[in-house]
Amino acid sequence: MTFLQVFFWISIFLIFYTYILFPFILQLMATGKSMDHPEMENRSLPFVSVIVAAFNEEEVIEEKIRSVLNSDFPADRFEILVGSDASTDRTNQILRQLEKDYPVVKISEFNTRTGKPGVVNRLAAESKGEILVITDANVMLGRDTLKQLAGSFSESDIGLVDTCMVNTRLKKDGISHQEKFYISREVRIKYNESVLWGSMMGPFGGCYAVRKRNYRPVPDHFLVDDFYINMSVLQQGFRCISHIDAKVYEDVSNDLKEEYRRKTRISAGNFQNLLKFGSLLFSGRAGVAFCFLSHKVIRWFVPFLVIITLGTSIALGTSNTLGTSIALGAGHPLYMLFALFQIIFLLVPVIDRFLRLFKIHSIPLRFISHFVIMNLALLAGFIRYIGGIKSNVWQPTRRNQGESE
Repeated sequence: MTFLQVFFWISIFLIFYTYILFPFILQLMATGKSMDHPEMENRSLPFVSVIVAAFNEEEVIEEKIRSVLNSDFPADRFEILVGSDASTDRTNQILRQLEKDYPVVKISEFNTRTGKPGVVNRLAAESKGEILVITDANVMLGRDTLKQLAGSFSESDIGLVDTCMVNTRLKKDGISHQEKFYISREVRIKYNESVLWGSMMGPFGGCYAVRKRNYRPVPDHFLVDDFYINMSVLQQGFRCISHIDAKVYEDVSNDLKEEYRRKTRISAGNFQNLLKFGSLLFSGRAGVAFCFLSHKVIRWFVPFLVIITLGTSIALGTSNTLGTSIALGAGHPLYMLFALFQIIFLLVPVIDRFLRLFKIHSIPLRFISHFVIMNLALLAGFIRYIGGIKSNVWQPTRRNQGESE
């Protein structure tokens, strides 16, 4: 039974490593370090193309465009390219009026659903900017966001710059607090990767900037375009960084079903990108392989590691061979305790769901529930990937539009 013990302890360690130890190591290594982001005079700013792929965004599209128009970036140094992906609501009508009122706004209306990567690919090819700012319709920019992003590209080896996502409108009856915690933690991890090696593992996708000459068109049927673009920049030998002062604002997701659907889609896309960029796991460039493996690849396989730990702990705990308390050999009761703990942990979403029927909201339980459901989404995404991905057409995630609490 020795091999079962090896599988059990390696799986336990990898789960602990990717979620706890790796971020802790990064934080220690990055302590006292920071990035300088030089400010550029207006006449030195590069021309920027702001690219927005939109599908049925009538509720937010005008606010989005105005958040760009109201920035302190020189009006003659940017354009806004919006691709409406066969929208069926009032999105096109709103965009046509904005295009009429503001010459910097240029609209492309797609007659059939194309998918976000296809829309962005076409708009990138048509853009005039040296810098492409790729951003979602529901993500609002601060007044200085474009300047902050553009200033970072004064360093010639930087190919991609992410913004810092600020979540708004939190509610206690859903998963918005848990999503905010997850996103804030990811911001810190990605910033530390940036400070140490310029090896940030993917922007958040809501708003980031990339040099046009470093942009590589996203292949058909790829689901996670932002991670593909990020990894292609690293593959070219350029740095990818997080700009923690370049703020953007988004209503955090509060609906568990919506977030499960979104993360299932992202998970399937993650495995597409792993196949495409797996060679970077052997990169000799400082930090790239380490961060890719530690931050992403191991985490993507956590659902399988959980299955291994549960299966091996049950097998070891029910073995007739009694090990010593020191060696923790097969048959030791601690393995059954591990198994019992894991079963209870995995049942927390059911418990949480039951309590919600009585309007009982336990924040600690909700964090565990969120972790379990999101790992189920990873597993579902892997199954979708194995089954074959035939389309990258997306449905925008319905965001929390309720009042904050």
